[in-house]
Amino acid sequence: MSKIDSVVVGATGLVGSHVLQELAAQKMNTLVIARREISPLPNNVCQIVTDFDDFLANGTVPPCEHIYLCLGTTIKSAGSQAVFRKIDFDYNFNFAVKAHRAGASGLSLVSAVGANAQSKNFYLRTKGELELAISALNFPQVNIYRPGLLIGERTSSRLAEGLGQHLSKLIDPMLIGGLRKYRSIQAEKLARAMVKKSTNTSGPETFYFDDFVGDLPIK
Repeated sequence: MSKIDSVVVGATGLVGSHVLQELAAQKMNTLVIARREISPLPNNVCQIVTDFDDFLANGTVPPCEHIYLCLGTTIKSAGSQAVFRKIDFDYNFNFAVKAHRAGASGLSLVSAVGANAQSKNFYLRTKGELELAISALNFPQVNIYRPGLLIGERTSSRLAEGLGQHLSKLIDPMLIGGLRKYRSIQAEKLARAMVKKSTNTSGPETFYFDDFVGDLPIK
């Protein structure tokens, strides 16, 4: 592969897999850093399959233009707050550090609506602290995405989110005005917006529901 345009971390997840497909459709030379192999890979995509702890201790992110951080979990899936923070904060932040050292000019981060470093909620506080830590790295461009409930088929089952996806069809129409940002969003639409907005030259910028859907129909 020639010069890398984009690096994707979390490409086996719901949003990351769609980001990968969108970059491939745009014919971007893309590197995936993942803990398990992705097969088949789209054209113009290569991968590094690695243990994240080992990679962050010893590996390097190659020179690239943009890094997409789509890595995330839930406290229930992680098993504890400590493991959740390791995945959602430590891994994402340290990949950002490595990309910055490699000369990346842009970064896109999947966060969560309500993220706030001062929140009493551990999940939202961790997301907010990550946003601040990454913004402090001074990338020329940082795009932070704060979606509500993500809609799409996951490779792993999350019962609560599955129920939420069904309920969202009833709840979303009632979320109007300032509450619109809490509406659920199809992961594919979020990914499409992330790739499209990667050409923005300023930052950090934070994006919500209406920034994701744009002129696309809401289903």
